[in-house]
Formats: sequence, structure tokens, C-alpha cells
Amino acid sequence: MSQRDTLVHLFAGGCGGTVGAILTCPLEVVKTRLQSSSITLYVSEVQLSTVNGASVARVSPPGPLHCLKLILEKEGPRSLFRGLGPNLVGVAPSRAIYFAAYSTAKEKLNGVLEPDSTQVHMVSAGMAGFTAITATNPIWLIKTRLQLDARNRGERRMSAFECVRRVYRTDGLRGFYRGMSASYAGISETVIHFVIYENIKRRLLEAKAPQNMEEEEEASKDASDFVGMMLAAATSKTCATTIAYPHEVIRTRLREEGTKYRSFFQTLTTVPKEEGYRALYRGLTTHLVRQIPNTAIMMCTYEFVVYLLNG
Repeated sequence: MSQRDTLVHLFAGGCGGTVGAILTCPLEVVKTRLQSSSITLYVSEVQLSTVNGASVARVSPPGPLHCLKLILEKEGPRSLFRGLGPNLVGVAPSRAIYFAAYSTAKEKLNGVLEPDSTQVHMVSAGMAGFTAITATNPIWLIKTRLQLDARNRGERRMSAFECVRRVYRTDGLRGFYRGMSASYAGISETVIHFVIYENIKRRLLEAKAPQNMEEEEEASKDASDFVGMMLAAATSKTCATTIAYPHEVIRTRLREEGTKYRSFFQTLTTVPKEEGYRALYRGLTTHLVRQIPNTAIMMCTYEFVVYLLNG
């Protein structure tokens, strides 16, 4: 892969991640709140303040729409964009590093293993995920802390720089890497996603190849190609997210300020014991609603930018 090709994939990956992050930020905030261990306490306070003599022994976590309503009523619409700054700062380099590492690894492995095989896609996706997670985890920790910082209307909100100082003062440099073990576990989602995506993409190209040969026209991308890529991305991401979702909840719990959770496996056993196994899938609906369009937008933008720059 030439230096120009690497830069093309870096730029395209950054563009795709940025566009997706901006359009789906409110859903990201709702999802993170639902995953948090503080959501039950938050709802208990709201209900106790509105129901005279109420005694809440155990409050069921709210659904996505209820959580959205609580955020709007208690904090205002600006809270739906909490953490957008770190998200925009981090998403471009994160996606750029990911796509560049993925493309580079795939090219190298094609010379060792069977070209474009499932093994190539799986190992390439795993290596790219590991690289991106290690490089950008501190940014995502700050984003999560800001999204969980619930303040009433009119109260001063914590800034990203203040959040950085608090993390460093409390936990030192190690504090910026909390939740990274859960992110590493989440590489399985990335691997499943790209394996399915690449297979669907290859089948779409194979289906179109005979048509182009019959028409004796040079193969070119039209609107149907990008629709197909969006559907491939959405389908693959749905399957991968549903299988690997518990790591998302565990990661959020590990990143909470003053959390009692210390490690991946300790959290994995503590959450079901205290809240039931359903707690490991809290926020899944919101995550799917956000992730499917986000991934489709990201992948389509990536493919479109690569096509334009290489055209």
C-alpha cells in the first residue's frame, strides 16, 4: 500500500466517523445513562419527589423514551450533546487509525493467508481494533464521564478540561485507561462485524460483475452500490452488537467516577448478581437504534470518500 493510499484511508475513516458521531450524539447520551449504575438512583429520586409517601424498594430502570424525557425535563436539551466535544476530537483519529490499520493489515495478511478469506478479515479487524483502542481510550473515558455528569438546569456543567484534572487528581495516569479491558473484549464485536460486512460486500460485487460484463461497460459505482454497502454495514453491525453487547455496559461501569467496579471479570459477575442478567443488556435498544444508522453512515461515507479520492 502506497503512502497516498494510506492517507486516503486515514482521511476517509476520519470523515465517516465524524459525520456519524454528530448525527447520533443524543442517542449516545441516552444509551450511556441507561448503562450506568446510577440510573436507578436517579429515577428513584424523581419518583420519590413526585409521589407523596412513596416507598421505592426497587425501581425498574427506565426505557429509552422515559430516560430521554427525564433528561429533557431535569437538565434541558443541551445535555443530549454532552461529551460531543471529546467525541469529535476522538472519532476522527480513532476511525482513521482503525481503517488505516485494517487496510494495512489486510494487505499484509493477503500475502500470507488465502487472499480476502474470513481469516484475513478477522485478524485484520482484531489488530485494527486493538491499535485504535490503545491509542484513544483516554478520550473515550472523558466522553463517558461528561455524558454521565447529570446537572439540573442552570447548574454549572463540568468541562472537558475540568474532567481531565479530576481524573488525574483521583487516579493518576492509570485513570485514563479505565475500561480498556472491556474495550479489548469488545474487539470480538468488531471482528464479527467486519467478517459479515466483507462477505456481503463481496457477494454484492460478484452479483454485479456479470451484469457489467454483459453490458461491456467499465465497472463503476452508482447509487445502488452505496445503498448495498449501507445495508451490508447495518446487517453486520446488528448481529455483532447483539452478541457482544455486555462489554458496553461493563465498560461504562468501569469508567464511572468513584466506581466500585475494579476489573472486567469482577464487573461481569457483580452486575448480574446485584441487578440480574438483564442489566448486562440495559440500553441495547438505544444502542441498536443509534449504532445501525451510525455505522451505515460511517461505512458509506468511508467508501464514498475513498471512491472520490481514487476516482
